[in-house]
Amino acid sequence: MHRILISDPIQDIGLDMLRDSGAEVRFVEPEEKERLAELLPGYDALVVRSGTQVTAELLDAGTDLKVVGRAGIGVDNVDVAPATERGILVVNAPTANVVSATEHTFALLLSLARKVPFADASMRQEKWQRKKFVGMELQGKTLGVVGFGRIGQRVAARAQAFEMKVVAFDPYLDPSVARRLDVDLLPLDDVLSRADVVTIHTPLTDATRNLIDAEKLALMKDGALFINCGRGGTVDEAALLEALEGGKLAGAALDVFSKEPPEEYPLSHHPKVVTTPHIGAQTREAQERIATETAKMVLAALDGSLAVTAVNLPFASTGTRGEPYLALAEQLGRLAGELAEGALSRVQVDLWGIDEGLRRPLTVAVVKGVLSPVVGEGINYVNAERVAEARGVDLVSSAHSRSGDYPHLVGVSLQADGEPVEVTGTLIGERDPRVVRFAGFRLEFRPEGVLLVLRNADVPGVVGKLGSLLGAAGVNIADIHLARRDGEPDALAVLRLDTVPGEQVLEDLRALDEVSEARVVDLTS
Repeated sequence: MHRILISDPIQDIGLDMLRDSGAEVRFVEPEEKERLAELLPGYDALVVRSGTQVTAELLDAGTDLKVVGRAGIGVDNVDVAPATERGILVVNAPTANVVSATEHTFALLLSLARKVPFADASMRQEKWQRKKFVGMELQGKTLGVVGFGRIGQRVAARAQAFEMKVVAFDPYLDPSVARRLDVDLLPLDDVLSRADVVTIHTPLTDATRNLIDAEKLALMKDGALFINCGRGGTVDEAALLEALEGGKLAGAALDVFSKEPPEEYPLSHHPKVVTTPHIGAQTREAQERIATETAKMVLAALDGSLAVTAVNLPFASTGTRGEPYLALAEQLGRLAGELAEGALSRVQVDLWGIDEGLRRPLTVAVVKGVLSPVVGEGINYVNAERVAEARGVDLVSSAHSRSGDYPHLVGVSLQADGEPVEVTGTLIGERDPRVVRFAGFRLEFRPEGVLLVLRNADVPGVVGKLGSLLGAAGVNIADIHLARRDGEPDALAVLRLDTVPGEQVLEDLRALDEVSEARVVDLTS
């Protein structure tokens, strides 16, 4: 019988599912929270919300812990890395609030367009100011959706029901998906300049942090509206405030902020702004789905199922021998995904000499790795293939007999807007991951750390120039790998660096006569 400890309140429907499974369920009372580490030993699963910080120290106290269930989407309060090291599966409910977030986006849009909160505040002061609250109709207007994933697509469908035209920006989405939804997929600058209303629905990653800055806001129409019901930090809040103060924007509606709760509230006090305290998921239905999805995932994980919404690797599902192969497949996919340019249309996985029981997990691991730079923490073993399908990505997996060169190989081929990307790897000694074929060249290197990938002329002196340039910039080379093909003028170099070189260093490298391409792939995180 499983023993499950509930540290934060969840809906009764989720608790009932856990109890009905035959598990022993105990809820931690508020006055017991400070003793959580004392209570945890002996329990197989811990279920939390945002009120409990699951630290490495707390995980150490859970000597019998197999699963941490985060009743919600984000796992910022769960220390995932040490959980993985301890073989503890971390599961969550990443799709439970899709409908609620979509509807809240439209609640903010309608409130802003018709000035409902401001009119309501006026009425509460017993003022009748009809002429003061002149709004904007949505019919015939253009909605710009930045980030066209599950929520963005649903927002678009509701906007079309209001007879709005929809344009969208998503550099990782196959344009055919947008065409099926009668949405024009455009560059970000074009979306911002054409839209009467802009709504943002991207994950918060290094690439999207302050994606909408002062320069981007300046591209928007005078009098446009801006909405963020996605992730705080994707818009420069100081620049947004300036655009409102200067009259560039007619209004903004925000449910999320770069720091929550904010230390100061200038946007909330602004007369053109509608704000809510991150309540996009705060509906009765969403909370029930969060509870039921979390309960299902915790029970499935305790039963050893791979079909769980895990944010870390389900090592136990493939056995100890499968662990390094899963890591290899995901890292190869990550490397290929970082190098792919533009909208991804096809992922092909070729497996040589791989046991049948590992083929599907390795294929999913590759897809997860490929999409990680795009989707961020929202991608996992359960939804990787579904997310790829929703983005119009064709998935092809083929198994082959043992290769003549290596007993086991994992190959990844990507087709995107740019040049095709090909990378093949293996395990040395069943544990040590290696890339053995890359971009059509035969060379060997570890797919880890900071990698500098160069295309260069196959002439003497190139390595010396690279070393001198990087050395002058204070960038140390950990190792270097070179490859060429007989009779061809170009060669390939992969350098593993101790630090990420700055953009000026890359520009200096590209300025070398012998170098035709220089790119950095950071696989440290």
